[in-house]
Amino acid sequence: MDSIKVLRQEVKKYIETADAKVVKMMHAMLEVDAGSAWWDSLPDEIRADAEAALAESEKGELTPHAEIQKRYKKWLVK
Repeated sequence: MDSIKVLRQEVKKYIETADAKVVKMMHAMLEVDAGSAWWDSLPDEIRADAEAALAESEKGELTPHAEIQKRYKKWLVK
C-alpha cells in the first residue's frame, strides 16, 4: 500500500479520538497549507513586485505612513 495512503488512514484514526486542542491545531495547520497556494497562483509580475517591495523594506527603503497619508489625503476623505 502507498505510504501516503497509510498515513492518511492513520491521521483519520487519530482525529476521531483526539481532544479538541489537537483537532484545532491540525485544522490550523491544514488551513495554512491550503492557503499557501495563493502565492503560486499570482501572476509573475505581481510576485516580482511584491518581492522587490520586501527587498526594499529589508534595506530600510520605506516611506513613512504619515508621508503616504499626506500625499494621498484627497483619497482619504469620506
